[in-house]
Amino acid sequence: LLLQTWTNRINEARKMALLAWEKETGIELVQINGQRRYGGPPPGWVGGPPPAGTEVYIARLPQDVYEDTLIPLFQRAGRLYEFRLMMTFSGLNRGFAYARYASRHDAQSAIAAFHRFPLRRGCAIVVCWSTQKRELVLSGLGASVRGQELQAALQRVTEGICSVTLHASPSQKQARLAVLKYRSHQAAALAKKALMEGQCWLGEAKMRVDWLDPQLKQKLQLCEEEPSSSGVEGGESPAVPLPLSLQNVLERLNTLCWKHHLRTPLFMTKCVQVNPNGWQRFWYQVVIPGSHVPISGFMWLSPEGKGQSKHEKAKVVAALHVLQVLGESL
Repeated sequence: LLLQTWTNRINEARKMALLAWEKETGIELVQINGQRRYGGPPPGWVGGPPPAGTEVYIARLPQDVYEDTLIPLFQRAGRLYEFRLMMTFSGLNRGFAYARYASRHDAQSAIAAFHRFPLRRGCAIVVCWSTQKRELVLSGLGASVRGQELQAALQRVTEGICSVTLHASPSQKQARLAVLKYRSHQAAALAKKALMEGQCWLGEAKMRVDWLDPQLKQKLQLCEEEPSSSGVEGGESPAVPLPLSLQNVLERLNTLCWKHHLRTPLFMTKCVQVNPNGWQRFWYQVVIPGSHVPISGFMWLSPEGKGQSKHEKAKVVAALHVLQVLGESL
């Protein structure tokens, strides 16, 4: 009770102003897992979520500033789909937030308008593109850990996991690490928080979770990954049952791209490794004219199966990955 009284008294005037603003505008803010969210989608939103590349990162916020100041400010740049303010236990903000817009153009306008914007005298905020990290690395795993067991354990305590890929640890003998791919940055961040708080017990005393470092990612991609027993193992892509009609997947993807005012995707696939059991490791890249970055990844394809060529199968997985990035799935 004393702790609650103490936290309620921190920044009391600003909290009251926020409550009055919520009542006046009818806006509903939902606080969960250390962040407070508006929208996702907001009231009156029609259609699916915005495509990738529409979120900005906002930093150097004064800790006593809340949504009654920030949301009206960032709505000037364009239509907000979602606004997330990171919060401390005491009720102050953690100094940063994320704003997701209806379009990339709106997000770009927000960066142009509000990067180094003087929110207060002597307090210029930072606004830039959100990095949208979606991959975690779980290190310190024993050599006996299996991919399916690990994924089942993770699914019990985290949401939005797309794939789990096991690797030999580059720095520890007789140890393994796992790369965990989540459907969004938000899902990955919540998973990281849950795992750091020890909500996933795998009998590993020194298990550690962190964001996947680009240099470690590149090093792991040069090493042989462990193929699973399914037809496809995607270190960068969701596992999918094959065969699946390439034409059907491409039709869905083309329709979605046209919906977002993007042009027909261009695919590149290349076999980069074959292991002794006949599994083939493919690299793929999908370029969507009108989008700001290509989408790429790796996968393992089984030697079994007839009908589709390996390149057609790789295109199916690549197309499903792009659908996932754009917010849809089959």
